[in-house]
Amino acid sequence: MQWMAGVYAMLMIGSSLCSVCGNAALLLVLLLNRSLHTETWTLTLSFSVCDLALGLSTIPFGAYNSLFQPQGYPSSSALCQGSGFFFSLLQLSSIHSLTWATVDKFIEICFALNYANIFTSHRTRVILAVIWMYSLLNAALPLLGFGNYTYSSSRFLCAPSFKPATIGFNMLFIVVGVIVPILAMCSMYGYIVYIARNQVRRGTFVCNEQHCFYVPANNYIKSSIVMVTTIVCLLICWLPYITICFYETLTGRESPQSASAIATWLALFTSALNPWIISMTQT
Repeated sequence: MQWMAGVYAMLMIGSSLCSVCGNAALLLVLLLNRSLHTETWTLTLSFSVCDLALGLSTIPFGAYNSLFQPQGYPSSSALCQGSGFFFSLLQLSSIHSLTWATVDKFIEICFALNYANIFTSHRTRVILAVIWMYSLLNAALPLLGFGNYTYSSSRFLCAPSFKPATIGFNMLFIVVGVIVPILAMCSMYGYIVYIARNQVRRGTFVCNEQHCFYVPANNYIKSSIVMVTTIVCLLICWLPYITICFYETLTGRESPQSASAIATWLALFTSALNPWIISMTQT
């Protein structure tokens, strides 16, 4: 339907602008402020670059297709296979980089005394290498015959095909690539909220090399609100896409066009939310 394609295009254009502006600003802050160049700052750099690339490529591509090329492209064409590859690569590397940035924050808060020994620059480089190797391998599997990239007229993108015939790849992509990182982030944010809740009535003292100062309870309340908001945003953005994947894979039926389009837009909209998430959850 024309009106749905128009609404989808407007949502994708808005998401693209937010993603590009937010991630470009975050990259500038990271690159120009040397005090932020910690042992693990490359994790934030990694997902920010991925989200910026999504905002400059995949998201505008979906907006263009919905307006000017609704019938799409032959699934076997190099353009479709290449865009599907970059869709998977950037989404997976982004969400896994964000997950490990959350792990970094979690260890810094919960295991402060051992943090410097746990997260070193060498281990961070190893983690980044594993993230990108995994993302490249997973995204390349459909090109090697395990899984399939097809153009979806409801999503206006070339993306993984959620068919029963490719159930192995679909489960690998959605369970290992999406569900496990999201559950890990929600669990860590939830535990941080639990710690903040235990401190909220009494506050605490934080010390550095020179002096100690009192942290009021309101600081913990604000941190808890930010963490809970982050969990809710992650679930809202990814649960529809996960549901669509399982529904189409297990039943062999196509999802309603509006549901499929909204689920895809929400999953891509995370590229615009991620810089705000990382900015609000870290000083």
